[in-house]
Amino acid sequence: MDIVTGGAGFIGSNLVRALADRGHDDVVIVDDLEDGHKFVNIADLPIADYLDKDDFLSRVVSDKAFARAISSIFHQGACSETTEWNGRYMMKNNYEYSQRLLHHCLRQGTPYIYASSAAVYGGSKSFVEDPLFEHPLNVYGYSKLQFDRYVRRVAAQPESQVVGLRYFNVYGPHEQHKGSMASVAFHFNNQILEDGEARLFTGTDGYKDGEQLRDFVYVDDVCNVNLWFLDNPGVSGIFNTGTGRAQSFNDVANAVIQWHGRGKIRYIPFPDHLKGAYQSFTQADLTQLRASGCDVEFRPVETGVKDYLDQLCDRQQP
Repeated sequence: MDIVTGGAGFIGSNLVRALADRGHDDVVIVDDLEDGHKFVNIADLPIADYLDKDDFLSRVVSDKAFARAISSIFHQGACSETTEWNGRYMMKNNYEYSQRLLHHCLRQGTPYIYASSAAVYGGSKSFVEDPLFEHPLNVYGYSKLQFDRYVRRVAAQPESQVVGLRYFNVYGPHEQHKGSMASVAFHFNNQILEDGEARLFTGTDGYKDGEQLRDFVYVDDVCNVNLWFLDNPGVSGIFNTGTGRAQSFNDVANAVIQWHGRGKIRYIPFPDHLKGAYQSFTQADLTQLRASGCDVEFRPVETGVKDYLDQLCDRQQP
């Protein structure tokens, strides 16, 4: 069976669907449904079972046998709120939990594909999988970086597959529960629907209004990268997962406006609380990903946003 932690979340639920579309009929979701609103992400998925994240970890730590053998673990679960500053909570959820799953997988020889983050780079201008360029701006980024460091130390040449995927700015279906942490494509779409204007930040860090640049990557492409590594169990390492092409927030807003055929952009003051803790530029260096053999193609914002809004529209049809 395949385990997807965070399987009721944004990327996790899309990954479960991608596995199901491939014919995987023994997928188990691990998550925390204290926020019950996330159930909508998995209500129509043909999963084999659901386990609470704490119950699952207890069984993993004790190496208690499951009813069926685990063939892979996709560890997507984490606290992903970049504005969360409770470091103790963040490290327990994002670092310690990941460590325990790692050691279980190493003991059992189970492929372990986990979600890292481009937040490890912080304000860097180079986004290469190298300690020289890893300078997180918040404790979320630090929690992800510290686990990557741990993997480099204890699983530099693992006997079984260990893969960390540094996700850049992912957007797509099933992110509605993330609130303020949902993608700008999600927020711009809602803003256009509500009052006809997408609200973007004014310029900062030398960038003009709305021209801050991010590597926006569509969730289906992220899932395809995960599945490529599942198909290639001999490949391990830490890899960037983005398009390799930075685009502006204006590009995203204009793609949403074009899809609706109406709307405009309004620029609002840059928030004081984000100054000094905000990535104004991200762009994945794909050299190592391509060197691994991964040939997944990434769609640009103009295509990805259209695909996203087409899906949202289909789901809203009676």
